[in-house]
Amino acid sequence: MSEVHQLVRDAIKGDDAAFLKLIHLYKIDLYKTALSFFRNEEEAIEAIQEVTYRAYKSIRTVKEPAYFKTWLIRIMINYCNDQLKKKKRVVLGDEILIHQGISENHIEMELKDAMLGLDDRSREILMLKYFNDMKISEIAATMQCPEGTIKTWLNKALKSLREKLEERNGDLHV
Repeated sequence: MSEVHQLVRDAIKGDDAAFLKLIHLYKIDLYKTALSFFRNEEEAIEAIQEVTYRAYKSIRTVKEPAYFKTWLIRIMINYCNDQLKKKKRVVLGDEILIHQGISENHIEMELKDAMLGLDDRSREILMLKYFNDMKISEIAATMQCPEGTIKTWLNKALKSLREKLEERNGDLHV
């Protein structure tokens, strides 16, 4: 049994130190996920705090230690989607972001804006696959769907993303 699986088992049994080690182990993945949704450091950090609390509250619901990371990322994605729906977030223009000191190149901005224009499921699948480097099987476990369905949804999401990028800028290719 791996050390991570043992930490998960200990955390499920109520070992707070084991839970903190797990959160520390996956904090970068949580941060990258939140940042890709919010595009704001403060909101991403706040999201990590909230997700840590929610995970701590419901750690006993983890059934399989091997899927702890996907369970944790799923909590983050659900939190981010809920927050975006509440705010009906308005995407800031390039000039405002640069003025605020956030330096991202134009292609990254186009990609992120296009991702925000996708439906929740498409955005979620693309984020899990390309931002969190998850395998199709891990995504299937996270979303509780067959792998074939995930592959179909991934292809549709990529097609939609290409269309969004072509609408914005004809010479940008995915």
